[in-house]
Amino acid sequence: MKFLDQAKIYLKSGDGGAGCMSFRREKYIEFGGPDGGNGGRGGHIIFEAIGNANTLIDFRYQQHFRAETGHHGQGRNKTGANGKDLIIKVPVGTVILSEDKQHVLADMTEEGQQLMLLKGGDGGFGNTHYKSSTNQAPRKFTPGWPGQELAVWLRLKLIADAGLVGLPNAGKSTFLAACSRAKPKIADYPFTTLTPNLGVVHVNDREFVMADIPGLIEGAHEGHGIGDRFLGHIERTRVLLHLIDCTQDDPAAAYRTIRNELELYGAGLAEKPEVIALSKADALGEELAEDQRKTLENDIGKPVMLISAISGGGVTEVLRALARHIDSGASTGDHFDDIAEDSLPYDPLNA
Repeated sequence: MKFLDQAKIYLKSGDGGAGCMSFRREKYIEFGGPDGGNGGRGGHIIFEAIGNANTLIDFRYQQHFRAETGHHGQGRNKTGANGKDLIIKVPVGTVILSEDKQHVLADMTEEGQQLMLLKGGDGGFGNTHYKSSTNQAPRKFTPGWPGQELAVWLRLKLIADAGLVGLPNAGKSTFLAACSRAKPKIADYPFTTLTPNLGVVHVNDREFVMADIPGLIEGAHEGHGIGDRFLGHIERTRVLLHLIDCTQDDPAAAYRTIRNELELYGAGLAEKPEVIALSKADALGEELAEDQRKTLENDIGKPVMLISAISGGGVTEVLRALARHIDSGASTGDHFDDIAEDSLPYDPLNA
């Protein structure tokens, strides 16, 4: 299954059914009077969050969604049936944005959550509606009210407790494979990971979800490398694990590069709690790796851990540190890039 985390779709709720003009005509009833029924309501556009999907690939093949039109009214005061509501199922974590991507219309964060985004048009009135003592044979009826139309962007932000960040080839995918059953692609060249991966991690009789995103490079916020597009998938995390390759010449510079990209991206990522770890310790040996750890710790002024995903050394300690942050509930909350808080709530139909 291909991974797609962004899609534009076009929506239209159902038009209301037209009212009916009819008169009662039966044997021996000379003045039966009007009996035209009202039209039915058009179908609503409803979004529902489902838990067994993690991609928006279905919306690449279908971009237009139209709910059913309400049925027309009929004689003998028969009201037309309502149009069938159209339920659009999206993965949990999907954000529905306005067409200009500047306003959040909905955030589907819980499985089973439903939201009526567009209301179907009301049905028209039949001529029975206009009957009165002074107008006993009205010939007036109305068509149904039109439905609502809207173009929206769907953006998927994966639901995870911890996020992995670092330069390409920092060992993020190897670490995820070592501590979960996830099987991300692993190779000895940069940008092996092209799409986010999720893994369920077990430690201390508890479990949490970890997200691995493609590596960042300097200038990612300007589109260099793969860019910073996939950073949205760790916006909901409670803690970040910053992995740094201990075999490179300047680990401190690598750390500052990633921190700078997080700050430029915004969305609260730079304020999230982080655990810093030097990876690939087995490649240097115990003594040299420890020297690198102390040097980096003194340079950045923050505690640094040492791990080797291949041998398993230090992996459990890092997972325990992540679990403590997750259990503490320390989170900066959900943020949306380029979206002003004072713009909510937002009515896209009256914008």
